[in-house]
Amino acid sequence: MKKLRIATMVTGHFTTPPPPGIIYAPMDIAVAVSEGLVKKGHQVDFYGPEGTKVKVTNIVSAGLKALNQPEGEAITKGQNVGNAEVNKIFNLWDQYLIAKMFAEAEKGNYDLLHIHPADRALPLALSHPKIPVFYTLHDPIYPWRAGIFSMFASPNQHYISISDSQRQPAPNLNYAATIYNGIDLKLFPFSENCEDYFLFVGRLHPEKGVAEAVEAARLAGVKLIIVGPPVTGDYWDKRVKPYLDEKIKYVGYVPYGELYRYYQKAKATLVPIQWEEPFGLVLAESMACGTPVIAFEKGAVPEIVIDGKTGFIIKDNNLKAMADAVKKIGKINRADCRKHVEQNFSTQRMIDCYEKVFLKTLS
Repeated sequence: MKKLRIATMVTGHFTTPPPPGIIYAPMDIAVAVSEGLVKKGHQVDFYGPEGTKVKVTNIVSAGLKALNQPEGEAITKGQNVGNAEVNKIFNLWDQYLIAKMFAEAEKGNYDLLHIHPADRALPLALSHPKIPVFYTLHDPIYPWRAGIFSMFASPNQHYISISDSQRQPAPNLNYAATIYNGIDLKLFPFSENCEDYFLFVGRLHPEKGVAEAVEAARLAGVKLIIVGPPVTGDYWDKRVKPYLDEKIKYVGYVPYGELYRYYQKAKATLVPIQWEEPFGLVLAESMACGTPVIAFEKGAVPEIVIDGKTGFIIKDNNLKAMADAVKKIGKINRADCRKHVEQNFSTQRMIDCYEKVFLKTLS
């Protein structure tokens, strides 16, 4: 089997792993794929700012300092820089690393480039038609993005979707495959037994539906534990904070390696998402611990959760139906949840799929 020479990158904004308190799922996936391919004998050079630490063949910083960490603040510190300018700087930080990747590929040092922020790489990929480029799409393909992808399309650019539902707004892109995100099963051990509470895990933003989780728990009269990085603002202050009490508890940010402690003992994880989420690692993490999921029917949820077997899928944002599902969660076999993740959403399965797709496309 051919041994691949791969260059990959996720972000120039901060190091890999990220600073404490930052949750960035694309980074977790990129690291798992990169380290897994190295273990299978391939060369993977990981491009990231100084301080990046990943178990790969080489880490290439090209002298870049992270923007979102103390050592990277000097470029804008003490200057009147608005949000628009900051966004431009963020883009340029990513594009600097991507440009370095293309320069090395032009010298024949890589067989392919695997890039996670697709938008940043499009112009260079179009202007280097002999270099195979693979993008993993982590966000929904909004209509404006679909138009841009089509505008910059060329045969050397290949898209990897993380669910079939993600493709719906742009079904005709040059897709190489759908590869579901995978999780490290060792980080989410199975528990047959649970305690008397339900769980919400994620960013505490409107699209994640934490306020709806609170309302469903209150309707059902059950305990809810909320896990997520601290936030401020009207949404939290008006929709969530007033309802925190002995039954609805917020425990703050929990490091990734300790999340299993909350998943394992929950009766179910509530996922009343308010957007077309293209995957949703929380779904797989929860089920891996044996904890069923009660989720709204949006995005990739129907591809990840088996309704009636590994949880319940709720139509039409119906909070009463979610509260009713809470009351019948005992019908779900926790072992079925674990088995479903082992068969479909493990890190190893994801790595094997990437290897297969890269080799097949290049051949």
